[in-house]
Amino acid sequence: MESVANDPAFGMGLAVGLLAVIALTIASIWRIFSKAGEAGWKALIPVYGAVVFNRILGRPGWWVLLLFVPVVNVVISLIECADLARVFGKGIGYALGLIVLGPVFLMMLAFGPASYVGSNRPPRATPMPSRPGPPPMRKAA
Repeated sequence: MESVANDPAFGMGLAVGLLAVIALTIASIWRIFSKAGEAGWKALIPVYGAVVFNRILGRPGWWVLLLFVPVVNVVISLIECADLARVFGKGIGYALGLIVLGPVFLMMLAFGPASYVGSNRPPRATPMPSRPGPPPMRKAA
């Protein structure tokens, strides 16, 4: 009995399906750049596109260098997924979707109603004030 994997039609179908997913992912990233106010073609230039992507996320451009460091690149990628969800007004659940089913959630972000809200980070929590001093003394009349 022959395996389905040895069938040339299976291989061709797999290749066509993979190319379709790649094309839709590229179109999604182009559209995300456009929604963020950047030219979509910038997504096609390998390193420059990553620098612009970090700018869209509100991160410094030098973070692209961290993507070349093993293990660190995984952490940076997870942070960037959370940031991408945040700058489009989505929560951590959407970020998890970007991590697990990236192409699907990229397409939902690009072609859905989501709009770019900017990379304004929430303010950091201010430290708690130290213990207040004694109340001011009243002058005797």
